[in-house]
Amino acid sequence: MITGHFEYHRPKTVDEVVSLLSRHGDDGRVVAGGHSLVPMMKMRLADPAHLIDLRNVAGLDRIREDAGNIRIGATVTQHAIVESELLTRKLPILKEAALLIADPQVRYVGTIGGNVANGDPGNDMPAVMMALGARFVLRGPKGEREVDPRAYYEAPYVTAIGDAEVLTEIRIPVPPARHGWAYAKMKRKIGDYATTATAVILTLEGGVCKSAAIALTNVAPTPLYVEAAGKALVGTKGDAAAIATAANAAMKAADPVSDMRGPAEFRRHVTGVMTQRAIETALKRARGG
Repeated sequence: MITGHFEYHRPKTVDEVVSLLSRHGDDGRVVAGGHSLVPMMKMRLADPAHLIDLRNVAGLDRIREDAGNIRIGATVTQHAIVESELLTRKLPILKEAALLIADPQVRYVGTIGGNVANGDPGNDMPAVMMALGARFVLRGPKGEREVDPRAYYEAPYVTAIGDAEVLTEIRIPVPPARHGWAYAKMKRKIGDYATTATAVILTLEGGVCKSAAIALTNVAPTPLYVEAAGKALVGTKGDAAAIATAANAAMKAADPVSDMRGPAEFRRHVTGVMTQRAIETALKRARGG
């Protein structure tokens, strides 16, 4: 199918984007890489009268470190994340996750902003952002505000973004240099959404887990931050019993549906397996392995 008729806008500033969104209301939609919106437009699941392209907006394609935070603009591509020396050093989980998204052709165009903003439960980066304790920066008619990803996702494709707001940046606190990290993903084939996936960020102090954050991809109507799974590791040395408790908490939180990726019970079981693997990898990395 082909898309319906729409008017195309290519603003150069965020203020212009907000103005266009304010003017056109529900008839206006922003687009960057287009991998989520354009297929929906072709299937007539979305039919915006005004398409607002972010790719020419100044400053949204930057990655930089500032006051203890890594700041990533909304139009930074997955390929740019993979290639970024700064992110490889400071936030290596982003490269690991980006390399598991679709295929190289998609990563050259697909953006971090599009991946986290639209509320698709199958997208990989939302769970990673939850585990990292990131903040989403939204700009609208009333100015700028920050939103915790753990509170941003409300239902499939329903988020906390307000009228005429646009996601402009992601701010991530820089973890300790020796933190542990992992994104473990099971999928049927290259380019597919996850059957299930788990993001883990943790820190050790004196061999004991000081902090742990665990989040899940594509096993519920929204990405899931599983607080109980992280708490199961804190205060332990990451022994087998603690890991098993954390994996069981993740399985209990998961609420997958039966679909082409397998029965719900199978996907729930694999959630536990991916969580165990991600924790074990994160612990090994935190210990310098």
